Amino acid sequence: MKKLFRHIPFLKSVLLHSITAFGGPQGHYGMMLKTFVNNRKDVTEKELLDFVSFCNMLPGASSTQTLTLIGYKRGGILLAILTLGIWITPACVIMGALSFLLDYFSDKSISTNIFRFVQPMAVAFIAYSAFRIYKIAINNTITRIILIATSILTFFYFKSPWVFPSLMIVAGIVTNISSKRIPQKGIPPKQIKWGNMVIFLALFGIAGYISETSTKENWNNHKVFNVFENNYRFGSLVFGGGDVLMPMMYEQYVVRPKTERIQQSKRDVLQMSKTDFLTGSGIVRAIPGPVFSIGAFTGGMVLRNDNSVATQLLGCFLGALGIFLPSALLVLFFFPVWHNLKKYAVIYRSLEGINAAVVGVMCGATMYLIKDILIHENTSNITLALADFCVLIATFCILQFSNIKPPYIVLACLLFGWLF
Repeated sequence: MKKLFRHIPFLKSVLLHSITAFGGPQGHYGMMLKTFVNNRKDVTEKELLDFVSFCNMLPGASSTQTLTLIGYKRGGILLAILTLGIWITPACVIMGALSFLLDYFSDKSISTNIFRFVQPMAVAFIAYSAFRIYKIAINNTITRIILIATSILTFFYFKSPWVFPSLMIVAGIVTNISSKRIPQKGIPPKQIKWGNMVIFLALFGIAGYISETSTKENWNNHKVFNVFENNYRFGSLVFGGGDVLMPMMYEQYVVRPKTERIQQSKRDVLQMSKTDFLTGSGIVRAIPGPVFSIGAFTGGMVLRNDNSVATQLLGCFLGALGIFLPSALLVLFFFPVWHNLKKYAVIYRSLEGINAAVVGVMCGATMYLIKDILIHENTSNITLALADFCVLIATFCILQFSNIKPPYIVLACLLFGWLF
């Protein structure tokens, strides 16, 4: 317990990060760099880059996994779990509460003008992160080529779910074409323990079996099992973050229940209206924290018709638990294995390419989002486009040339959005 007390300042920083981290995974990385690398020195820039590279190759909530690893590196499993809990709680509470409040909104189009400049601010965090990490990861001809190639491919295929893991894998292969630059030194470990992965796979199989069986046999409260299984499946299979998660959820809860096969079988499946889903998917992008917190909203919404507050609350809890549990299990079980794998020269050479690809992805994402915000959204309003551009440049300059903490930058952008 005494060891835990010394981590209270770190956990307070995690809490502050959880209520000010806007902009999705890429934006979160820039804020992590400022808070946990530059200000607190919990990890080095190279360690953070290593964490980001590792998490980008896994399915699930990558920014959540990265922050969990920072806690793991600082204080082991217990601190990692506390870090995860503190990080996801504010967003999950907000989104869970929304599943209750939606009934009372006479007008579903909730005004979010206060968040007007959150997007350009988040893009600036991505650009800042890429700029800082560039100096560490890009240091020879092959990494420069990977940077340019991944930037271009990310720009053109930003919405594709497989672009990120594919780029990481290809980049790792490219830097292994030659072994002269990084030869094998010493004797790599002969045995790597994979046993912990069995827990992850077993949970996946058991959850799927119970969910399917409970639906077919029409168990009482079978939807509770369905909620956990659906979200555990999403958290286990989604590559590419919220942009990929949203279409999967939309298909599961809005499209699938109306298909001819489901209609004919008369199965009592989880469902929600298109309007409710789009409202939740819009709000989750306007609040701080992980986009995957929409699992708490959908979990509550699909159980809302049971006319039981307790059941709806359980749905919110199981939705959040199911969608974040795979991310935590994957990163905490697989990272020690990854640590041993890095002792192989082939893995170390791969990391060189993967790190370069991470920077390329950030650069490509920056260009894509700038195009999306300044050109696509503001084609008919030059004033708004100029204001967005000024916020982007000002945020980047503040991050690069001052010691102002990210929460204050967020508050300033929210105030500017409210006044503009």
